[in-house]
Amino acid sequence: MGKNTLMRKCIGNYCKAKGDNTWMILANKLIGNVGIIFTKGDLLEVRKKVKQFVVPAPARIGAIAPVEVVVPAGPTGMEPSQTSFFQTLNIATKINKGTIEILNDIVVLKVGDRVSSSAAALLAKMKFTPFEYGLEVLEVYDKGAMYPSAVLDITNETLAAKFMAGVSNIASISLATNYPTLASVPHSIINAYKNVLAISIGTDYTFELAQKVKDYLANPGAFASAAPAAAAGGDAKAAAAPVEEEEEEAEMDFDLFD
Repeated sequence: MGKNTLMRKCIGNYCKAKGDNTWMILANKLIGNVGIIFTKGDLLEVRKKVKQFVVPAPARIGAIAPVEVVVPAGPTGMEPSQTSFFQTLNIATKINKGTIEILNDIVVLKVGDRVSSSAAALLAKMKFTPFEYGLEVLEVYDKGAMYPSAVLDITNETLAAKFMAGVSNIASISLATNYPTLASVPHSIINAYKNVLAISIGTDYTFELAQKVKDYLANPGAFASAAPAAAAGGDAKAAAAPVEEEEEEAEMDFDLFD
């Protein structure tokens, strides 16, 4: 952080000494209240660290509200003599246990609203500091190029989803135009197998996998009854196993010295 003119001068001298003007793009960004963070670490972690350092601030007259500000209903801790202040702002109140109580939530500011004198006075009276100030990462520099900070939100999952969406589009176009590609070949093979299976079912021609489908279509009840029978057989075997173990234990019950 420093004077923009001085920072531009330093960057210009560096580029001149190195014979490399790729850093001059940073000099062009030094307009207004900005600074530069140099790091060799992970950019996402750096941004998280920067966001940790914020300070609360009161709502100043004329400022633009970055967030919605709501004064909740409930006791204010103020004495009844302050009732006229709320009446001036058309805020419904009542006296409860010797203090002023606001009856309804009050939306003082919405996002983008300019802070008025009455809103600033109310928030100051309530000792609210609704805003926060700190550094914000706007752009990222990498090898002579500038990117918006939104690129830091791109994860491996995002890239994978975008890639798969592209593969799906290519496969769809390839199938629609009958132009085979690596993306469409698996779908073409499956579709071809479906056609062969449909022909086999509609004719006397058959093969091993098609015959299973034919047998099922010819007598679906046999397959439905076979599944419970197999399950019952498995249960019977499982139940018979302990009996056999008991018989073996009975046979081994003797004294070696008899």
